[in-house]
Amino acid sequence: MRKDYLAFFVSLFLSRLADQILLFIVPLMVFQSTRSVSWAGLAFFVESLPRYLAFPVCGALCDRFSPVRILHISQVYRAVACGVAVALYGMFEGIYWLVMLSALCGVLTTQGIMAREVLMPHIFKHYTYAKTLSYSQIADQSGLVLGPLVAALLLEVWAWQWVVLGIGGLFGLADLAMLTWQRHTTVNLQRHAQQHDIGLQPLRIAWGHIRSLVELKRVITLAIGVNLLIGVTLATSAAMVTGQYAASKDAYALLQGAGAMVTLVILFYLARSSLGLKTMGGLSYSMIAAGALIMAISSNVWGYALGFLLVSGFDKMFNVYLRSTRQRVIPVQDFGKTVGVITLLNNLPQPLAGLMVAVLAAPLGAQTVMLLLTAITLLIGVAVASGWHATVKAELDVG
Repeated sequence: MRKDYLAFFVSLFLSRLADQILLFIVPLMVFQSTRSVSWAGLAFFVESLPRYLAFPVCGALCDRFSPVRILHISQVYRAVACGVAVALYGMFEGIYWLVMLSALCGVLTTQGIMAREVLMPHIFKHYTYAKTLSYSQIADQSGLVLGPLVAALLLEVWAWQWVVLGIGGLFGLADLAMLTWQRHTTVNLQRHAQQHDIGLQPLRIAWGHIRSLVELKRVITLAIGVNLLIGVTLATSAAMVTGQYAASKDAYALLQGAGAMVTLVILFYLARSSLGLKTMGGLSYSMIAAGALIMAISSNVWGYALGFLLVSGFDKMFNVYLRSTRQRVIPVQDFGKTVGVITLLNNLPQPLAGLMVAVLAAPLGAQTVMLLLTAITLLIGVAVASGWHATVKAELDVG
């Protein structure tokens, strides 16, 4: 792999690793300080909500300003924020400094995610976009998997303040890797004229593309179905494995690790294959629905584990299909602002699925809720497939 490509992926890995360590330690430290599950849940809400809400604004900024500059700001400011938060804790104490740090870093993380999304089609012109996404998600998934493990190991030997300083150091190293990429890359990013308004005008443009581009509406609708199942899986997996099936916490951790390994195997396959986008989308959507159905009807932990591995593994394949499709159909000058709105829409079904679990799991049972959401997802898939076939038939008739 070329030196500039390697530096780019190393930066992505270090940034994701640092972000995941921070995401892991905040609810844990809040719980250990307050001994309250409610406060830990509130801390997670405070640190995660700004990440989702910031996507449309960060996407618009990436269209208006240089995404390379925005990425540097994202990483440098997160590194500085870690040092400032530890200093403020030293002067005033209080665990809320850690929660505020995570909320701020969440917004800056979204800024970095959107900047990389805008950059990648220009950086890897020698590869198909699907292959580029596969490599980038391997780096991203590696950081995602290692983050909690590294955090747990660091907390065994350091107080959380030192861990936060270490997180700041990782963000700094991620930025150094980006500087290395800049020194070796020959990419010349084309700039596009933009409206000065970063308020409502970018949102109007994004919604205009979403309404007018049929293929974009199709993948957004499919993403709603997928994220309903991802949401219900995230909301119920711990309770199902350790509660209903009475497995140990170690078994649950092993299942999570197996899910990560299946994901990496699928991503490595996509990086080396020439699988068509429509095949990729249909296969991943079908396997996720099949996995959720297996989890919903399984009477033992082994059946549940099979369904869980299908859902977690093929989620990344669907993600490659989704991102490849929107990169192909969205005008390049409006890519950031449009993807920002789409990402917000795509993430909303996950908390909605969690809400359905909270309301319906007690009277109906978690597996019944999962079965209900699986049925909704299958209906969405059938409706989208029927609409696609109708469109193709109409085009053939006209031709």
